Order: sequence, then C-alpha cells, then structure tokens
Amino acid sequence: MSNAVIHDLGILDLDAKAAELEPTPKTTVDTNTGRSRKLYIESYGCQMNYSDSEIVTSILFDNGFDTTSSAEEADLILLNTCAIRDNAEQKIRNRLMHLNGVKKRNPGLQIGVLGCMAERLKTKLLEEEKMVDMVVGPDAYRDLPNLIQEVDEGQKAVNVFLSRDETYADITPVRLNTNGVSAFVSIMRGCDNMCSFCVVPYTRGRERSRDAHSIVAESQDLFSKGYREVTLLGQNVDSYKWASEDGTEHVNFAQLLEQVALVSPLLRVRFSTSHPKDITDQVLHTMKQYDNICKYIHLPAQSGNSDVLRAMNRTYDRDWYLNRVAAIRDILGEDCAISTDMITGFCGETEEQHQDTLSLMEAVVYDYAYMFAYSERPGTPAAKKLQDDIAADVKQRRLTEVIEVQSRSSLARNQRWVGRVHTVLVEGTSKRSQEHLSGRIDQNAVVIFPKMHYQKGDYVQVFVHDCTAATLFGNAVQDQ
Repeated sequence: MSNAVIHDLGILDLDAKAAELEPTPKTTVDTNTGRSRKLYIESYGCQMNYSDSEIVTSILFDNGFDTTSSAEEADLILLNTCAIRDNAEQKIRNRLMHLNGVKKRNPGLQIGVLGCMAERLKTKLLEEEKMVDMVVGPDAYRDLPNLIQEVDEGQKAVNVFLSRDETYADITPVRLNTNGVSAFVSIMRGCDNMCSFCVVPYTRGRERSRDAHSIVAESQDLFSKGYREVTLLGQNVDSYKWASEDGTEHVNFAQLLEQVALVSPLLRVRFSTSHPKDITDQVLHTMKQYDNICKYIHLPAQSGNSDVLRAMNRTYDRDWYLNRVAAIRDILGEDCAISTDMITGFCGETEEQHQDTLSLMEAVVYDYAYMFAYSERPGTPAAKKLQDDIAADVKQRRLTEVIEVQSRSSLARNQRWVGRVHTVLVEGTSKRSQEHLSGRIDQNAVVIFPKMHYQKGDYVQVFVHDCTAATLFGNAVQDQ
C-alpha cells in the first residue's frame, strides 16, 4: 500500500488536506460580466493555496478579468503551486508543457506560476526553459496587474518578494468552486516554527496575523450570503496574535475563536492547523463554551519518538504531545475528534523509533490521519544538515504499518457514532447517488443519508445506523 489517498480506510495523505484526490487541481468557474479578459487558474496543494487563489481572483476581477473554466478560452492562465510533495515540481512542469501547447494555438495567451514554487523555479521557468511569462510569490499578488502589464509590453515579469506585513486583510476573496455552505477564511500568513523538514517558512515567509476585525467581518459577510461554516486557516493558528496600531486591542486565538463564534449560533466554526507546542487550555475551554465551534482538532504529531521530534525541530517531545491530547480529552471529552500528520522514514529513524510512532497512534486513537513517507525538500535544514538515509522500501513498509494502525482507529472512532443522533450540515448530494445527501457532523465525519426534502445548507438531525472507516450512514430522525 503506497502513500496515495486511501478513501476506504478514511485516510488521506498530506496533499489531500485540500483536494480529495491527487493530482486533480481545483480550477476557476465561469463568470461573464463583460470584462475584457479571461482568467483561468489551477490550484494545487494545501487549503492556504486555494484561499490564495480566491484572493488572486478578487484582485484580477478589479483589473478587468472575468473567469473561465476552460484553459482554451483564457487570456491568462495561472498555476498556484505547492512544494510539499516530492513529485510536485515535475507535476507542474508537465502541466506547463501541455499549456504551452495551448499557447501555440493562442499566441496572446499569458502563463504564470504563483505560490510556493515561485522562488525556487523562477530562473528555470522564465529564462532556461521559457515555459512561463511571469512568476509571482505568495506575498506579491497585489502586484499582478503591473506584472501582467509588463508581459503585455513584451517583457518577462517576476516578483517573489516576501513581506513581513502582507495579510491581504482588505481584499474580499472571490469564492471558487464553492458549495455555498462552507468557506475558508485566512487568519494569518507565514510560519516561524522552522521544522527541519518543511519549506513553508522559506516559501511563505515569517508569521504575521491578520486584523481581527477583518476576519469577523468576512465571517459575517459569508453568513449573510448563506454560508453556514467557516474554517479559520493558518500554518499555526494557535500562535495567532493581533494588536491594533494604537495598542488598545489585543486578540489571541482563543479570543478570535469566540468573536467568530458570536457571529451566529448557526455558523459552524472550524480551524486548522494547531501546533502541539502552542495549543492552550484557553482555546479548549472556548471550544467547550460555544456549541458552534466544532469539536475537532488537527494536531500534527509527525512522529511518536522524542529524538526524531528533536531532529525535526518540532520543539516538543512525546510526553508533551500526550499531555495536550489528555487536556483535549479532559476538557472536551472523548467525543472530540483528533487528527494528525505522520512522517515515516525521517532521517536516521530506527525501527525502535518507528515503533514509538505506532504506539503513539494506538494510544491516541486518531479519527483521521494524513500520512506519507519522508521526501527531502531542497533548501530545508534537513536537506542541508541531515542524511536522508532510510531506503525507499523501508519508508514504504513503515508507511503501510502506520496506515494499518490508522485504519483500525478510523473504524473504531466511526463506530462510536453509530446508534446516535447527530446534527449534520448538508454540503451537497452524495458523489455516488443523487438521491442521497452528504454532510458532516461536528467531529468532521462524513454522513450519507436519503435526500427526502432536505437541501444544501440545512442542519438535519440524522440517526447513524452503520459506518465504514471513512463514512457514516444514516436517516433523518423524522424517518425513523
């Protein structure tokens, strides 16, 4: 079993945090408001990338662009890239080769690369391989109109400057591929944690928090437009800390959670991602206080061994992590869902250390897990200072063992919900049947139930009568 997405076990790999299947990207939808040019944008990777694409679209809407779902009809094609996976660069390069074929049929077409690959690939893509017209980093999206003009004038354009204060707080995102029920709200950008395996601090810059008022206003606006769930996004939401310029206001993450929860009791609030070193009891007590803050926490462990965690520069050890899990269970109860990230075969990992990861997973009993074999990312501290010395077949065998533990845990956690009534927020029809609806319970588990008269965006009381490791099955209570 590889590190591909494994839906039958309720297990997703890291890329699947935002896209259910790799490598199918999310693309733009069609808008026709009479603007003079058409934008087509593909987004790869994490939830932050999809959120960024909505910001980019908003900026370009204000500068003469409608959107199209067809690359063939576009005047501008943008690929918003991810640098997490080892095959990500080749995936983008293959896609650019195809799009350059489209460009040959449409000489006026502009092609650009956005996001996390921008800095590292700019020279190759612009000068050596001549595959793109522009390269734009995550903090330079406001400059897109100027860069497009440079290309219009026959030049190549690049801006990969990383800002210490850019949060795009004043830009209202244009929602792309939305179900009209749930939306992402970015609350911060960048990361200060410097995990040795991670490229994010180098591709997205240092951590900075967005104005709390703008976050609450965006959430209120979404609710007024019919959305019933927001997910607050950040590389490390627990370190969110905003202060007004005059110093009269200070808002930490627990306080922000409360402010968003107070928008309406009918607005569900989720968040991702928490860092084990920073999640506080104050956050947990706030979650307990408000019924509309979902009882689900993504708490990446990465490894169950303290020495490996030290090599990863995670700044906590196994005991600290288990202490945080115990606090979650104590304050929020056993029903609170917990998910994790796990890396197998990190530099120098022994069989004994791998067994510690398995025992941690068995002790916590995660609801979900995002698991993958370690792949060295260029420019990271691990790539510079540590030896990637675990054979590929060993990494994959360890990954298989991790997946097997998680498959049992996912099934056990889902069985917990059987025989109970849950409030389900309907997100749309089931992928397998137009006669069934799909939604999620508070703990993020997917529920499938007969459609009847219910609609997308409804809250429905559903009695769960069966499950797999990935899915719950039930009926609306009135049908019992």
